[in-house]
Parts: sequence; C-alpha cells; structure tokens
Amino acid sequence: MAYYSQAGEVTRGVPLHSPEPSATEGPRVRVVLGKKRFDAHDVGARYIMRKLVEAGMETIFIRFALVDELVEAAVQEDAHVIAMSILTGGHMVIAADLMEKAREAGLEDRLFVIGGVIADEDHPKLHDLGIDAVFGPGTKPEDIVSYIHKNVQVDA
Repeated sequence: MAYYSQAGEVTRGVPLHSPEPSATEGPRVRVVLGKKRFDAHDVGARYIMRKLVEAGMETIFIRFALVDELVEAAVQEDAHVIAMSILTGGHMVIAADLMEKAREAGLEDRLFVIGGVIADEDHPKLHDLGIDAVFGPGTKPEDIVSYIHKNVQVDA
C-alpha cells in the first residue's frame, strides 16, 4: 500500500546546489513532512523542506496528507522526524490523532514537530499531547535545523 493517496503528491527533496553526502559521512536524518489535507498553503512547507535538504537531511514531503498516510510514510521510511505543517486550524485534533496513530505504529520514540499558524496558548497543549516542538511564522529555518540536529541521534 502506498503511503499517499491519489490526491496527494510525494516529493523527495533533492539539493539544488549541494552534492549528495558521501558514504563516509554516515547516515542522514530522515524527515517525513506532511501538509494537512485541504490546506493548500504549502509554500512554507516546501521552503522548510528545501532548507532541511540543504542541511543534509533526507526529506520526504507529502502534500495533502491524512494522518494515516503520514504515519504510514514514517513507518516505510523509518523516519527520525515526523513533521506536519498546518495553516488552516484544527491542529489540536490533528496532533491528537497523529500521536495516537504514531503510538499504535510504535513510533513514540521519534521527534514530532508541527509548524504553522498556531496560537501561543496551544503550544503547551500540543506538548502535552507529545509534540516536541512547535514552530510558528517567522521561525528561522536555521533554528528548525538546529533543533532537529540537537534532538535526533542517527545510528550508523
């Protein structure tokens, strides 16, 4: 079963100007990044995908993903990071569903991040659900990359 639907689009981030890491550089951080279904505002998510790739991370972007599709992709790709971009609301329900499905799939040890327009008062609630970090508008891409590198250890 594919982890994306007919309506979805999967993009594997490929660096424009940086070479693929050599075999001596070791394994890369794998990120599965999803954009919520019915949320067509994907420019920011694509920009972050590009920055993650430029930082040497293997990044799989699933446009218009359902939570089930995002979790299935994370399982198939053995992702270290599961990320979701949400700009149109519903982040509390989506995050709760994401964490429930991730636990069912045995992914509770992964890093979970959400980005988008999310009210500050919802950040602690998202952390309580199991979301490790919430990045809002204006977050510097370097800060996201740094956070991931600090919190993900990739075994050789």
